[in-house]
Amino acid sequence: MDAMERGERAPLLPESYGPKTQEDSLQVPLLKHKKRSGSKAPAVILGFECLESTAFNGISTNLVVYLETVLHGSNLASASNVTTWFGTSYLTPMFGAVMADTFWGNYNTILISLAVYLLGMMLITFSAFLPAAAAATTALCAAGASCAGASSGISSVVSSQTVAFVGLYLVAIGSGGIRSSLLPFGAEQFDDEDNAERKASFFSWFYLCVDFGPIICGVFLVWIQQNVSWGLGFGIATACIALAFAAFVLATPLYKRRMPTGTPLKSLCQVLAAACRKASLKVPTDARLLHEASEKLDSSRPKIAHTSEFTFLDKAAIVVSEEGASSSWKLCTVTQVEELKILLRLLPVWVTSVVVSSAYSQMNTTFVQQGSAMDTTVLSVPVQAASLGSFEVLCVLTWVLLYDKAIVPALRGFSGEPSQLQRMGAGRLLMALTMAVAALVEMKRLDGASRGEQIGIAWQLPQYFFLAGGEVFCYIAQLEFFFGEAPDTMKSMCTSLALLTIALGSYMSSFIYAVVEAFTATGGRPGWISDDLNEGHLDYFFWTMAALCTLNFVVYSAVVKNYKLKTVLS
Repeated sequence: MDAMERGERAPLLPESYGPKTQEDSLQVPLLKHKKRSGSKAPAVILGFECLESTAFNGISTNLVVYLETVLHGSNLASASNVTTWFGTSYLTPMFGAVMADTFWGNYNTILISLAVYLLGMMLITFSAFLPAAAAATTALCAAGASCAGASSGISSVVSSQTVAFVGLYLVAIGSGGIRSSLLPFGAEQFDDEDNAERKASFFSWFYLCVDFGPIICGVFLVWIQQNVSWGLGFGIATACIALAFAAFVLATPLYKRRMPTGTPLKSLCQVLAAACRKASLKVPTDARLLHEASEKLDSSRPKIAHTSEFTFLDKAAIVVSEEGASSSWKLCTVTQVEELKILLRLLPVWVTSVVVSSAYSQMNTTFVQQGSAMDTTVLSVPVQAASLGSFEVLCVLTWVLLYDKAIVPALRGFSGEPSQLQRMGAGRLLMALTMAVAALVEMKRLDGASRGEQIGIAWQLPQYFFLAGGEVFCYIAQLEFFFGEAPDTMKSMCTSLALLTIALGSYMSSFIYAVVEAFTATGGRPGWISDDLNEGHLDYFFWTMAALCTLNFVVYSAVVKNYKLKTVLS
């Protein structure tokens, strides 16, 4: 499961400073004048997430196999198409967040996204029935029936591919809108006076609901798709999103809604504009001479302590005249300047996360291809290669318990509980270890294949276990770190940036596949990632990824060595 869905957006502002609440016009009379703290809306949203997670994973978990076996794509092309699509589905939340914050609000963004999502799911399901329909037509033609207007097998495959990919990218757009809005919309259902424990409980349950989909899909839907019917498997996933759509709309009278608050990018642009206007000025040595808003004028916004990095940006807070203070495009506060500095300090950490996401994306591509070339039975029970994604989710929960109950108590006696930066570093090391283990497993598989033997798919379990560890240490700590370091006005944007690393990691993975093909599939050689893995060298690819992850850890360690954490003054 992709852990990055587990983030949270900015907490709601106190009522006196936050955006106005939009009470829905379809108000249930008995609830109209009652407090909403006991509302059933959060439970509806949790159920919605279970269904949406099942729908999305019902497509993504086994997609690479569908593209290869039904749409007849090559191993390399199928892996590249999956990572590109998967990356797009984590790129669209950035646009969803902008639309929700600036124009539509969370409720309308979810509603519109659901319509697009459902259309995409229906097209994907339809694409699974096209090859069967073409085969039936061909059989009738062979039996002497009239073939007027019948499509050829090749055109049928092309038609199936077109319908499938249009559907996939509609799903990417729809799921992006939901990812950016569903969790904060759930938080909006709690009153400001609700205690923190209730909200924390909601976020914990939301985390578990995100994991619900991969488990159900890995155990049931993958088996149905490969042993009964692809159309039926995709149809069940489509039914889940249709049910989620209906439940969400029917529960409309229960919801509390917030008006859009606008984009935080304006403040960043103001700092850049003001600094450029005063490029010729010298920054005073005493930071107290820089402009900061008065507590009386803006007591709702926490003040951030001045730092000595990126001194050019400090020019935006230089007081030139009283006239300049009348425009935020000419004079900015120290807090505004520091907010931009925080984003600049986060940027190198964020870049190293892209490499981690590139390695993590192998779970849905090369890991599945590797497992498909093995003996897919465990204790005489058939296990589909894509089903091991469910095992990875269980390993994530295992790592969480292991960290809380064993690792942290053990470290407290020595160096204390690991910081978020240290946990992210450990996650990067575990990703390198995962790729190395996958390479060793592939070497053993190739050795067995050369003797006409197949090793069991259970050999993949260790690499999934270490991958889950990397996910827990890297992704979850990254969400906590980005959320904690981000300014209050930019919580949602930083959460979207964390999701964006998954998108860019998938695109990076597709680029690596292209480079590998260009340099290894030459002179009649099959290349490292061959259609027949027994003729290729997938182990070389995994060793390359292990080396890249190790280098990424070294760069990350250098970046965070002198990292300055945010200091809030008030």
